[in-house]
Amino acid sequence: MIINWEIFGPAIALFLCLVGVLLVGFLVGQKITRIRLGAAKKEAEKILEEAKREAEAKRREALLETKDISHKQEVEFEKRTKTRRQEIERLSRELSRKEEELNRKVDLLEKKEKDLNFKVNQILAREKSLTLKEESLKATMEEERKNLERLSGLTREEAKGMLLANLKREMTQEQAMVIKTALDKAREEADRKAREIISTAIQRCAPEYTTETTVSTVSLPSDEMKGRIIGREGRNIRAFEAATGVDLIVDDTPEAVVLSSFDPVRREIAKIALKRLIADGRIQPARIEEMVGRAKREMETTIRKVGQETALEVGVSNLHPEELKLLGRLKYRTSYGQNVLEHSKEVAHLAGMMAAELGAQGKVAKRAGLLHDIGKAVDHEVEGTHARIGADLARRYRESPGVIQAIVSHHEEVEPKSVEAVLVLAADAISASRPGMRRETLESYVKRLERLEDIADSFPGIQKSYAIQAGREIRIMVEVEKVDDAQAAQLARDISKKIEKELEYPGQIKVTVIRERRVIEYAK
Repeated sequence: MIINWEIFGPAIALFLCLVGVLLVGFLVGQKITRIRLGAAKKEAEKILEEAKREAEAKRREALLETKDISHKQEVEFEKRTKTRRQEIERLSRELSRKEEELNRKVDLLEKKEKDLNFKVNQILAREKSLTLKEESLKATMEEERKNLERLSGLTREEAKGMLLANLKREMTQEQAMVIKTALDKAREEADRKAREIISTAIQRCAPEYTTETTVSTVSLPSDEMKGRIIGREGRNIRAFEAATGVDLIVDDTPEAVVLSSFDPVRREIAKIALKRLIADGRIQPARIEEMVGRAKREMETTIRKVGQETALEVGVSNLHPEELKLLGRLKYRTSYGQNVLEHSKEVAHLAGMMAAELGAQGKVAKRAGLLHDIGKAVDHEVEGTHARIGADLARRYRESPGVIQAIVSHHEEVEPKSVEAVLVLAADAISASRPGMRRETLESYVKRLERLEDIADSFPGIQKSYAIQAGREIRIMVEVEKVDDAQAAQLARDISKKIEKELEYPGQIKVTVIRERRVIEYAK
């Protein structure tokens, strides 16, 4: 192969020049690199030397610091050791002192133990001697007992029974005398205080009112009006009875008809409506319904007004509207001929005044006194006693527990649990038992007297009993041979308790037991 040097000569020369330049550059780079590595090595050796010198300095500083801490800890340890050593020495001295004291106490205890053993031996010796003497005494007593039984003709059990009977009789007499003395003293003091408080309250509250009864007779201008009231084939009277719920009785009574109903408010509504119909003269079913409706609305207004006026008069505030209506209904309710609303007002005044005298809660007593018979407003519609019905109503209208308790216990169906309840009970009895306040039917009056005498006659030793002063007192004659003075006091107390339990009565009943011995001789 022939190379054309003319063509490839410059290119080869150029290539060789480039190779030479690259070789020279490589050699120069190697030289520069070796120079830099030597400088870096020297710099590293210099840094390493400085680090060694710095580490040596820090090592010497740490060593000095360690030696300083070690010295401080050694000093602190020596200080604590010294303190502990002193504490140990103090405890050692204290222990030595206590040990010496304990040794002294042990010596003293040993001495006392020796004395105690000596005394125990003495006691055992005395006990043995007493046992011997007791056995000797028992033998002597047994011999004496046999001698007494032989002389008296009674056995030991018979004598014991006789002695116990005598002792029991003496204790009963003494107990009755103590009870009689205590009761007499307490009764005198209670009577004195009660008379003082009650008389003060009654003097301050002396209402002037007469006994009211619900009038059920309506006068007519003429007997001709009876036929108009009855109407054709009785349609007017049927319409009237249906609208009012009241029985209208047309009999032979001249110029009068009778209204009959257990509901006093309905009876009053019927009375008002009938009087207006008689005055108007137009008696027909439509007119009857109109007059009865008008009378009902008027009665509701009157009842509400009466309740409000009563609460204002007595000074009792914040009553429920329904309670005011019930109070107003009491105006048309009577009990044994006594108007219940007037009775309630008097009980409220009396209870409040007695509470003020005793320092009790006057507002509670007055409120309970006003509401105590509120159950009588609906007792013909609801089953139960009026006291329990009244308590349920008071509970429904959010009265206080004190007022509710006073209402439910004012006839002692439930035991009174507060002073105010007792005062309401007493005020109710005072208002009911004042002369002229109530009237009873002859039949119930006679039955109460007979029941009072039967209760007294049920006790042994009664000769005769007499109910006097309209049943306010019972006098009992006892047999002298069967009842002594001490038993008479106990008998009076037992009879009064049985009367309280079995008999209902207003006020109180005085029980008087009379024991007398009469000796009669004749001079001839």
